[in-house]
Amino acid sequence: MIEVNQFDRENKGFFKATEDGKEAGRMTYAWVNDDRIIIDHTEVNGEFRGRSVGNLMVQAAVEFARKAGIKIIPLCPFAKSVFDKTPEYHDVL
Repeated sequence: MIEVNQFDRENKGFFKATEDGKEAGRMTYAWVNDDRIIIDHTEVNGEFRGRSVGNLMVQAAVEFARKAGIKIIPLCPFAKSVFDKTPEYHDVL
């Protein structure tokens, strides 16, 4: 089972997807201010492609944004495509 964890630093952070200790993917973001992040890059390791790893990381970012009361700017083309296809995520845009 793929697990997604968040690692937040002072002005940057990332969501890391892992399965059985292996990194499946990583999605990075940067803080714009106290209530807004920019998702700037999403990468899925080759052996995990086609398993919705990227979608799981975007979902984790949306859950984080809702809990923290912040908004997301999806500059990464992959993240933007997920937001474009998922109207239920638009509340955090």
